[in-house]
This record gives sequence, C-alpha cells and structure tokens, in this order.
Amino acid sequence: MSAATPHGATPYYFVPGPSRHPVMASIGLFFVILGAGQWINGHQWGAYSLLFGLLWWAFVLKQWFGDAIRESEGGLYSDRIDVSFRWSMGWFIFSEVMFFAAFFGALYWARVHSVPTLGNHEHALLWPDFKALWPSVSAGATAAPGGTVEPFSTIGPWPLPTINTALLLTSGVTLTIAHHALIAGNRGRTIAFMWMTVILGAIFLVVQGYEYAHAYNDLNLKLNSGIFGSTFFMLTGFHGFHVFVGMLMLLFITLRLHKGHFTPERHFGFEGAAWYWHFVDVVWLGLYIVVYWM
Repeated sequence: MSAATPHGATPYYFVPGPSRHPVMASIGLFFVILGAGQWINGHQWGAYSLLFGLLWWAFVLKQWFGDAIRESEGGLYSDRIDVSFRWSMGWFIFSEVMFFAAFFGALYWARVHSVPTLGNHEHALLWPDFKALWPSVSAGATAAPGGTVEPFSTIGPWPLPTINTALLLTSGVTLTIAHHALIAGNRGRTIAFMWMTVILGAIFLVVQGYEYAHAYNDLNLKLNSGIFGSTFFMLTGFHGFHVFVGMLMLLFITLRLHKGHFTPERHFGFEGAAWYWHFVDVVWLGLYIVVYWM
C-alpha cells in the first residue's frame, strides 16, 4: 500500500510499496523445478521437493492475492488501474494463445510434413518398413519398425471427449448467465450459476482423468507413443491444467461473491476469470476437432 495515499482516498494511480511476495514465490518455484527434474531422473526425494515447492508457492500466492483483494476492496484501485488490469489480462491470454498455437503447429507439422516425408522413397533405405499413415487413419500403423514405439490405439470423439465438450460448453453458458445476473444486481443468482460453473469444470477434470487411465491401460496410448502420443498428451494435458487453474479462479471469485465483493459497476476480477474460462473453452473446441475427429 502506498504511504502517500490518504486513508480512504482513491489515488490517481496506485503504486504498492516494496513486497516480499515475488521473491518468496520464486523460492517456491525453484523447489518445484528442482524436485520435478530430480523426480523424473529417478531420485525419489524429488517428489518431496516438488510437493514442498507447490505448497510454499500456493501459500505465498494466497497472501499475495489477499493483499490485492484488500487493496481493491479498500478503494485504492482507480479507473486507470482497472484499464491496466484489462490490458494485462488481455496480453496474458494472448501469450496463452501463442503457447497452444505452438503445440497445434507441432501436431500439424508432424501429420502433414514429417510423417509423409519419412515414408517417401528418399527415406526407404533408412526406414524400409515405415508406413506413413497418421494414427487416426490406421491405429498403430506408425509404430517404429525398430520396436521403439509400441503399437497403440487412438481415442475417438465418442463418448468421453464429446461429454467433456458438452460440459465445457455448458459451463460457458452458466458463466455468462452468472455475469449478466451480477450486472443486474442479482447476487444470489450469480452465486448459484457460478457454483454450477465450478462443478462442471471439476467434472471435466474427472472425466479427463478417466480418459487418461483408459488410454494407458486399454489402448496402450502413452506419452512415449511416438509423435502422436507426445502431442496428444501435451495438448490435452496442458489444456486440462488450464481448466484446473481456471476452475480455481472461478472458485475464488465465487467465494468472494459470498463475502459481498464486486458490484454491478466494478467487477473486473470476475470478468478476468470469465475471459480466461471462455479462452479455455475455445481451445478445447480446437482440440476436439483436430485431435479427436481429424
């Protein structure tokens, strides 16, 4: 909180004082990366480092966000701060668009260029038994001739991916209804539809977890199942992580609504979370078409 701001007055542009939160969050992320790297390489203590880092990081974020909420509810955020938040969220979502575009691009390049090139006449001596067919066309046909990739089956659009599509699209509708209810000043209706949205997001994650178990145990589709397996799990896995983050955002917004936060005129915290959730919905539609249907 800026010491130059009189108590109860909204500053022209709020400048917070020095904060320990960025350094403390960085410490938590250090243990996350250290633990994940060591765990993947067979050191069991890495799992404890990863867990410690996540718990530390979550505790710091709770304090950090709590400070921001108190500043907002204390009337320290002017219209200029609101504009800066909107720009920041917009650029953040744009960076996420580029993130997923890279993986969609990898999937496109592998299917349209890499696999056909490896199967042409120029590479016949290098890979004499290689069949240049995408897994969606012939399940398991792209298993490496050397046996490095085991045969696997792909996941079709029915029923689990279609169920998840319906869940996410429905959650987008319930979130929009909640937003309009907030603008109309109907807090009870807003809270009810926000809880529906959070529950739908949680069900999506449960269904995706069941889908992953089915892929590993019944279809032999794993992260090391060639370029298809790696791009499939990278795209769907990172999207699932984004659904989890978005669900947490909506959960915290719902809890704040219970405390009386946000007004019909000023509620960018709600809007920012809604932007993110709709972005997650759009990405899933792309995944549903490109990964499961094509």
